[in-house]
Amino acid sequence: MSRDILIGIVILVLSVIGILVYNWLLFFTEWDLFILKITAFIAVTGVLAIFAWIGYTLATTPPPKPIEEIEKELEKELQTEEEKK
Repeated sequence: MSRDILIGIVILVLSVIGILVYNWLLFFTEWDLFILKITAFIAVTGVLAIFAWIGYTLATTPPPKPIEEIEKELEKELQTEEEKK
């Protein structure tokens, strides 16, 4: 059995166990409201963290050069290559 298949089986089994434990905690214990609050907190925090990361990336990444400037650089490179020949 290849390593990829083994990893896939482990992920599958752990996911099914996670689903069963989550459902048991949600429906068969007195922790149902707490479990829902924790789940909502993790989901909302995860989504907002992704938005924050996107915003940070957009705010700190310098804008790209205009096409005209890139074209001028390419023309200069072509001219210097032709002059060398």
